[in-house]
Amino acid sequence: MSRIDPIEQGLKQGWHHIRGSQLQQDTVLEADVVIIGSGAGGGTAAEILSAAGLTVIMVEAGPLKSSRDFDMEERHAYPNLYQQAGALQTKDKAISIFQGRAVGGSTTINWTTSIRTPVQTLEYWRAEKSVQGISETSLQPWFEQMEQRLSIRPWTLAPNANNRVLAQGCETLGWDVTPIRRNVTSCWNTGYCGMGCPVDAKQSMLITTIPAMLSRGGTLLSQVKAVQIEHHRRTVYGIRAEALSDGLTPTGINVVLKARHYILAGGAIHTPALMLRSWLPDPYGILGRRTFLHPSVLSGALFDDNINAHSGAPQSIYSDQFLWRDGVSGELGYKLEVPPVHPVLLASKTVGYGRSHAALMQQMNHLQVTIALMRDGFSADAPGGSVILQPNGRIVLDYPLTEAFWQAARHALLRMAELQFAAGARQVLPIAEGGGYYASWREAKQEISQLGLAPLKTVVASAHVMGGCPMGEDRQQAMVSSHGRSHYLDNLSVFDGSVFPTSLGANPQLSIYGLCARNATLLADSLTKLTG
Repeated sequence: MSRIDPIEQGLKQGWHHIRGSQLQQDTVLEADVVIIGSGAGGGTAAEILSAAGLTVIMVEAGPLKSSRDFDMEERHAYPNLYQQAGALQTKDKAISIFQGRAVGGSTTINWTTSIRTPVQTLEYWRAEKSVQGISETSLQPWFEQMEQRLSIRPWTLAPNANNRVLAQGCETLGWDVTPIRRNVTSCWNTGYCGMGCPVDAKQSMLITTIPAMLSRGGTLLSQVKAVQIEHHRRTVYGIRAEALSDGLTPTGINVVLKARHYILAGGAIHTPALMLRSWLPDPYGILGRRTFLHPSVLSGALFDDNINAHSGAPQSIYSDQFLWRDGVSGELGYKLEVPPVHPVLLASKTVGYGRSHAALMQQMNHLQVTIALMRDGFSADAPGGSVILQPNGRIVLDYPLTEAFWQAARHALLRMAELQFAAGARQVLPIAEGGGYYASWREAKQEISQLGLAPLKTVVASAHVMGGCPMGEDRQQAMVSSHGRSHYLDNLSVFDGSVFPTSLGANPQLSIYGLCARNATLLADSLTKLTG
């Protein structure tokens, strides 16, 4: 069936897109607003600011791809759409991190899960992190606006078998279970969201807000990397960037970006790194610290029936049974979800080698996987990690896993095994070296309680990077205000997940949309009044 590719169509109609690899000489560009980053925060801001009549330049280090490039092949998706080809890791290599690196950022490759910020998290920010004016009530209209814009609604099709196990286990045990809302329209239910949507069903920034900005005369620079914020006293007067080749290496061509206002939206690793590299004012040493990941542990389960966890909506069920198990600032709580199980993803995120690894891979279609996402940042024994710039300019994320994390991980592995047996699993295997295939809940309970959990022995992964440039009114805790405006530079804002003072306890996509919609609208009002 012939389909219209909205990106291809827009480019033919004259969208102003500049690919870094095609630049032949140093270039200076100017607009009302320059946005660094094209993910959930940057895309939301771009649409709102351009709708207010402001000229916008958006800068993205990754390439511009479209649904014609999304062939549902892991071997193509990871190198083309993910940071470090999907192999990004923390300093000690104990945590694998999935982050997008293409126009649309992580919204191009995420699994569409759309959950509002938990009330407990908002209350904690107000009480402990000096965040003002952000509550369930005040954010409600912004969530509603973005839910309508991005077609976020309940998933009405039956969950796939992978999610159905989570639901069945929870229902059998009497645990909390909730359907997930997804940002899709006319979804084909293929299960390949993580490789870019091949039918443009996912309402990512790539096909929604960024085209809207381009249709209003905005400019998109892809394969252009911001390297330095030029500033003096309380004013930013330019951002230096470098053009990248199709292999994403510097070409030697420089780009200078000038604007009335600058927005950083490169995500919780690259936004703090750019600010650190630019020596922005940071009198309390906050930048790059308290970076949160929702570090997650995994439990596999073999069923007699086919699970085919690669097929169907990746996430449509979650459980918050243990998310707030000991209060907000008590022991680490965790959210239960499932991941899609594709061959390369499974092969790289499990343990064992040789025959044992091959045997697991041969049973892939019978494998169900549940994950537990730890809610980090709410207590002193879960302080998160740090973004560090090395002398050679390389960015490192140092995230030591604490004893509190390992205690929560063991609790989670036990509860996930209990859940999977309750749903009818034949065998359960914690994804940790030294773990075996357990044939009963009783056996699993005994063995997992004694299992040696440790970095590099236990698989820990993350797809949610948050923090490092927190918001709030107390400058000893925050780099930007509760509206995302810099405390130190008058024409600089930060609109991405780096402003979260803690992790969320929920997948961050919708939280970034809602908060940035509010902040971008306030910024647009401010800039247009100045113009008027």
